[in-house]
Amino acid sequence: MSGMKITSFSVHDIRFPTNVTGDGTDAMNKECDYSAAYIVIKTSGELQGQGMTFTIGRGNEICCFAIEQVAKRIVGMDVETIFGDMGAFFEFLTMDPQHRWLGPEKGVIALATAAVSNAIWDMMAKSRKKPLWKLICDFTPEEFVKCCAWKYISDAITKEEALELLRAKESGKKAREEEVIKRGYPAYTTSAGWLGYSDEKVKRLVLEGLAEGFNHFKLKVGADPEDDLRRGLLIRSLIDDPANRPKDKVIDPKTIAGKNASATGCVLMVDANQVWDVPQAIEYMKKLEPIKPWFIEEPTAPDDCVGHAAIRKALKPYGIGVATGEHSHNRMNFKQLLQLDAIDVCQIDSCRTSGVNEILTILLMAAKFGVPVCPHSGGVGLCEYTIHLSLIDYIAVSGDMDRNVLEFVDHLHENFLYPCSINADGRYNVPLNPNEGYSIEMYPKSMEEFAFPNGAYWVKAARGGAATEAQHRLAGQAVH
Repeated sequence: MSGMKITSFSVHDIRFPTNVTGDGTDAMNKECDYSAAYIVIKTSGELQGQGMTFTIGRGNEICCFAIEQVAKRIVGMDVETIFGDMGAFFEFLTMDPQHRWLGPEKGVIALATAAVSNAIWDMMAKSRKKPLWKLICDFTPEEFVKCCAWKYISDAITKEEALELLRAKESGKKAREEEVIKRGYPAYTTSAGWLGYSDEKVKRLVLEGLAEGFNHFKLKVGADPEDDLRRGLLIRSLIDDPANRPKDKVIDPKTIAGKNASATGCVLMVDANQVWDVPQAIEYMKKLEPIKPWFIEEPTAPDDCVGHAAIRKALKPYGIGVATGEHSHNRMNFKQLLQLDAIDVCQIDSCRTSGVNEILTILLMAAKFGVPVCPHSGGVGLCEYTIHLSLIDYIAVSGDMDRNVLEFVDHLHENFLYPCSINADGRYNVPLNPNEGYSIEMYPKSMEEFAFPNGAYWVKAARGGAATEAQHRLAGQAVH
């Protein structure tokens, strides 16, 4: 690949009409069409890289425009020079002064940077014939640290501390890799918990989840405390009933201590998606104490680290933890959450921060502070992405998956060449195809069908006003 250059790129606004079925609905986000601002980076050879950032519909075009502006700067660059120092490349992407003026490493610029950075990591993994998690897990501690984003965080973790942490885990990497390939990585499901679902649909999906081996379930809350309590008790009654749990799926609750597990080994979590002020969050969650949630996710504004710390302190006597990170826009935000002892669970997102480099740094900080990493996932493409990040954390960084669990939502995977999958024990299968990179390559037919606004699906929807139920079902079916 000597001399190979980046020659061009294309950016695509891809939207799936999930709003009609209530998928993705919560107390904050009542309209939700899962969307990908998607980039394909081309080279002077056959090598390509695919990347995306996630939105929920309107605003996708803003991300696409920003991606174009960020990507223009990499055209003409030598591929192997980039691969040779991914840390320096990350600084190149994030330190453009005129882009930083719009919001240094946050907001739409961070989302756009993530799409471009993710595509370059995808390209590098493909060039080395390894899935992304394997590429990074095979790094030496020195190579790993060289790839990280270090600016602004030396008061939380230093390069020397990171090297010591990684070296301590080095001897066990091979055994952990073999174990997770054999067992899979633990998952939880949000599929049953969307706010727009009827009780009948919630019940059906919970029972299906139990049969599929899931023992962690998440419920969206925040619109009405009495209704949330009722829905939470409904789910609790289902997951706590041994009759609903296949005997070979029951987990000893002692092995997941601290998660408010029931006698059947099942765990319930709740997610408010930022709708409350700090005092409101505390009082609201006290009313939900009877459903024994492991944590409340995003109880208030994601930037409010002090507020999260206050909520965690107030809810600790009730046995309720705090989780956040889905909308934490950079490593500095995570640094403060960890330094303030504000979270029980660190929830990275593959597209919210500026890409893999920054995620690696956050994994290191979470490991130093002893906080488990449970990534935000779901949407479109996020499950495909985040299994790689959880595998990197387990194999190379934290060495732990007993306290960790990765979100799974069964939406839109069929649109990808290398979709994620769940085994019979409710765990993610490990991506093993040497050609899949970061697992985000979409089928061309899916991209054509759901391109906005001129893809076949959206043209039909516009002609008929609201799309028909039959059309909407296309969003959940393979179209390749």
